[in-house]
Amino acid sequence: MTAKAGGTRATGKTAAAKAATTSTDRLGRLLALVPYVVNRDSVALGEAAAAFGVTEKQLIDDLNLLWCVELRAPDPYCPIDLSYEGGEITVAEAESIARPLRLKVDEASALLVALRMLAGIPGLDDRDALSRVIAKLEGAAGAAAAAVSSQVSVEVDVWGRSPDPDRTAVELLREAIAAGRRVHLTYYVPARDENTERDVDPMRLLVVEGTTYLEGWCRRAEAVRLFKLDRIADLAVLDVAAEVPDDAEPIDVDAGLFRPSPQDEAVTLELTARGRWVADYYPCESVEELGEGRLRVVLRTPDTRWVRGLAMRLGDQGRVVAPDHLAAGIRDDAARALALYGMG
Repeated sequence: MTAKAGGTRATGKTAAAKAATTSTDRLGRLLALVPYVVNRDSVALGEAAAAFGVTEKQLIDDLNLLWCVELRAPDPYCPIDLSYEGGEITVAEAESIARPLRLKVDEASALLVALRMLAGIPGLDDRDALSRVIAKLEGAAGAAAAAVSSQVSVEVDVWGRSPDPDRTAVELLREAIAAGRRVHLTYYVPARDENTERDVDPMRLLVVEGTTYLEGWCRRAEAVRLFKLDRIADLAVLDVAAEVPDDAEPIDVDAGLFRPSPQDEAVTLELTARGRWVADYYPCESVEELGEGRLRVVLRTPDTRWVRGLAMRLGDQGRVVAPDHLAAGIRDDAARALALYGMG
């Protein structure tokens, strides 16, 4: 692949500039970027950045990374000419990857298994639409993928325990929400390794990243809380009207389930390209591209002990740069570890 660098550098910022950028996000952009431009002949940098929800600077970093990609194609010599001179992105000689991406047998099989598992969820509103999607995917994927996926049985217990063995907790909670009834939960708290008793005024059921939650006004905490259904040890619908306060706000799950307190300590890490995985696995308050694949991330935590352990595991993949006292403590930890290693 050859590239012509130059052209316009971004100076403005969009709302997308504040959005967290992870390795997964970037891979998706890189896979879609060349076909996106090829199908349009040429695209303005600003237009492409807006389409992918990034800043022009982030998009230029992606284009520079594409320049380094070695393409494997049926033709061993398959150069791609990529340019963004004058603020216009153009791609030439990319016919070998202009075809739509297709799922491999293992990928299609995994997707079919997940869809069949979803179809087994009790109380699913539009099961017919899901069945049509499964049928279309089986037809497109071919007999091999359909045969493999049909031999896999997945059973997931995410519903909690219901006092009525013939009914799931999801069904009881749906009825409680519809009737405006309070529920009593025996709820397991893993951090304390104990079951807690609490009355909850249900607000809604939701699925986040494959896990089912009850959102409700917890009368024990006097606040809106999320309860994982697989941690509900017992459930009873009470003959008491639910009373959710008028000012109770639903939790914005689009922003992630982790909601740090303003009193939590802000920790800043600078990560190399090999350390970008941190932004995928830990809830970050902000993520900033530094170029050449590097990131600066900020996360909040009430207890920095786990951050010290993370920093030690990162090694040369990243470092804590703030706050100063934490960075100094981590350097001391590393020095002691090296001294012990030398003694061994």
